[in-house]
Amino acid sequence: MDIRAIPLGPLQTNCYLLSVDKKAVVVDPGGNPAPLLAILDQEQLALECILNTHLHFDHTAGNAALSRATGAPILASKGDAGLLDTDVFRGGFMGLPVVEAFEFEILEPGEREFLGEPCSVFSTPGHSPGGVSFYFPRQAAVFVGDLVFQRSIGRTDFVGGNLETLLESARTRILNLPDATVIYSGHGDATTVGEERLHNPYLSESGF
Repeated sequence: MDIRAIPLGPLQTNCYLLSVDKKAVVVDPGGNPAPLLAILDQEQLALECILNTHLHFDHTAGNAALSRATGAPILASKGDAGLLDTDVFRGGFMGLPVVEAFEFEILEPGEREFLGEPCSVFSTPGHSPGGVSFYFPRQAAVFVGDLVFQRSIGRTDFVGGNLETLLESARTRILNLPDATVIYSGHGDATTVGEERLHNPYLSESGF
């Protein structure tokens, strides 16, 4: 599987383009999807679906345009449905763009397959009430949205956020994966489970 990080939107959210042969999946298109569409066209990739780790505006801003251009369905957790009437979903505050409305299919936690690869969809609330993570065991890769960052964690002061819930999600769903598993976060550089278990001050046993 080819994994490419393409920062999009005013907050430079990491959008991930996953591809195998001539099929692709996009995770969290957080801005104008023009760069994604250019790659899809240039490489003749068929987009199977759009996955959202959570429904904050900076992870969903490109959903509608990308789905409209490709016909790919949008999949997201119903646990974030309560955010649909909030600014953190719609955007438009602090001078940020308003998110174009979109429809999505409910994605339940459990075992799925994307691009012919097994994928465990984990329920990982805390940053948002319905956050999910996508773990591809054969690729040793997990896409966590804003749950865990390199040496940090996601904020919990938005509607539906909860610090204790986030820490529990990170420790029981992410840090129990094999050390070599690459953590692909919504912002910043990729890291590994082993590195964060040892050095993340919020998650390691030694703490700060």
